[in-house]
Amino acid sequence: MQIHGLQKMTLLDYPGKVACTVFFGGCDLRCPFCHNAELLDGSAPAVMEGEELLTFLSRRKGLLDGVAVTGGEPLLQKDLPEWLERIRELGYPVKLDTNGTHPERLRQVIEAGLVQYVAMDIKNSPARYAETAGLEKMDLGPVRESVSLLLQEKTDYEFRTTVVDELHDEASFEAVGPWIQGARRYFLQQFTDRETVPFGGLHAPTPEKMRQYLEIVRPFVREAALRGMEE
Repeated sequence: MQIHGLQKMTLLDYPGKVACTVFFGGCDLRCPFCHNAELLDGSAPAVMEGEELLTFLSRRKGLLDGVAVTGGEPLLQKDLPEWLERIRELGYPVKLDTNGTHPERLRQVIEAGLVQYVAMDIKNSPARYAETAGLEKMDLGPVRESVSLLLQEKTDYEFRTTVVDELHDEASFEAVGPWIQGARRYFLQQFTDRETVPFGGLHAPTPEKMRQYLEIVRPFVREAALRGMEE
């Protein structure tokens, strides 16, 4: 198991936990607004092996109380379940970030009790999903299956959308709201441009637009909020 990045401590990536964040390389989407573009094709050099990470976690007992696993798309790692099991044996709860394109692997780690919190991206309305994911076309069946799985409440979870002015509009959220109806939590994250974003010319929606989109989805979910900005 190769680790492509490690943030040794964060208060932001795992709700309610002091956690570290582990980054894996490789992703099957090519979102033009991705902040971790260097991880997309898995060619970024590894920073450590899995055994080294486990040693780090062993030494951080009492200082950390959670591990956030992100990417890239972590579920592309075939040995992820075995690796997560070893983290769980150290006593750490695990949060998994996923794009939802691998529902069977997601089901496996949930039903095995290997993840205690899942954050799944909802890229956009079905009509604009492929565009927002940076693909010419896309089978949304796996994403829909992952949404349905999380709505079964077998683990704690959230849905989230990174909102980009060029990619999202009112119609986006008028479609997303009914799609995830009944969800426990849904967060709208305002896009922030960085040097690692693969495509230029993208912009954050105005705060007014963000609040407008939030009000569109509120009736459909139990908790909806803006993340990274005041409502």
